Amino acid sequence: MNIAVVGTGYVGLVTGACFAEFGVNVMGVDKDEAKIAMLRKGRVPFFEPGLEELVGRNMREGRLSFTSDVKAAVEKSLVVIIAVGTPQGADGAADLSFVREVALSVARHMNGYKVVVTKSTVPMGTGAMIRTLIAGNQAHPAPFSVASNPEFLREGAAIEDFMRPNRIVIGAEDPQAIAILKDLYNPLYLIETPFVVTDVVSAEMIKYASNAFLATKISFINEMALLCEAVGADVHEVARGMGLDNRIGRKFLHPGPGYGGSCFPKDTLAVLRMAKEKGLPGRLVGAVIEVNDEQIPRMVEKIARAAGGLKGKKLCLLGLAFKPNTSDTRESPAIRIIREIVAAGARVRAYDPAAMDEARQALPGIEYAEDAYDAARGCDALVIATEWNQFRNLDWDRMKAALKAPVVVDLRNVYDPRHMRALGFRYTAVGRPS
Repeated sequence: MNIAVVGTGYVGLVTGACFAEFGVNVMGVDKDEAKIAMLRKGRVPFFEPGLEELVGRNMREGRLSFTSDVKAAVEKSLVVIIAVGTPQGADGAADLSFVREVALSVARHMNGYKVVVTKSTVPMGTGAMIRTLIAGNQAHPAPFSVASNPEFLREGAAIEDFMRPNRIVIGAEDPQAIAILKDLYNPLYLIETPFVVTDVVSAEMIKYASNAFLATKISFINEMALLCEAVGADVHEVARGMGLDNRIGRKFLHPGPGYGGSCFPKDTLAVLRMAKEKGLPGRLVGAVIEVNDEQIPRMVEKIARAAGGLKGKKLCLLGLAFKPNTSDTRESPAIRIIREIVAAGARVRAYDPAAMDEARQALPGIEYAEDAYDAARGCDALVIATEWNQFRNLDWDRMKAALKAPVVVDLRNVYDPRHMRALGFRYTAVGRPS
């Protein structure tokens, strides 16, 4: 089977490379000529563990190629996957400009039956919009189907998530389209992956509902962490006791500076916007967003208390990406915290294993270090903002020698408070007794 994946960003590139690994012939399409030139050399423009090797192998074996020629890609493909960005607009709604652009391109270049699939996160009703756009703008009448196949890829674990997913969601009303998409995912039947086959609008809704629920769990445990600090409880023990209840589950019960990245902030706001457009209050999702927004000033206050104020202080920040194993700094809590503490008069030395280049564009006015120990040199406090594995086993004797004062603020609760205090550090965590 030949497919085209339009958009070679995070979702599109992972999707294309993984389908090629399944044995499908994939053309990755992007109008950014510089990105296409980079990909043709086997270089990936962002960090994702294992992706560059996957891209290179499938290019060498002839299953994966890249082009800026959308006409050729559409004409050669049975399935056209839309994986372009849907950035948040000024009103919180998803901006579908790129999706519309792709739909119009598909309409102009169709030369036979196509299945047009949205992989991007799109509002409910987008499939119907795509169907109308294609039907009304075809250069030559040709049959087609529109389907929704939302992605559930975690940055830092995207290849594993694609190859061994919790479920595959297919939204389509046309039996032919359903059969083609099932065939595309045929290797996953061998590992008994659950398939949810539904209508297009329900599939679109599943993605938003899933992300909103996961964001809710994060905001909930952060609110419980605040209460734990007030009453002297340990949020780790609370989360463990909760998570062992199968009705709740253990995942996403990790307190910290709040959720970030390209999905949760954008998608929760989009859900709230869609609810209000339909005359619904969206109270719970609104509260989730509010709690998350309040985490940043709370973390800044926690850092200020530990460091004895911020004005004139020099602080070490470990971690700039919104989560480990990615270079993505979009809506990163670490970036937002740095902006706040710099505005309060502190200087910052920062280090991240993968996100330094992206962070330099967002934060040109801070110092960047060669490693964690270089970042700590001469600082009044050390802040762990992203839980990279490299930060889980630091040499604390060396770190104490580098720091000006033995102050650690662990916003990800990586370390045991008793152990850190036994080492002679003034240690502050989130939701744990001090």
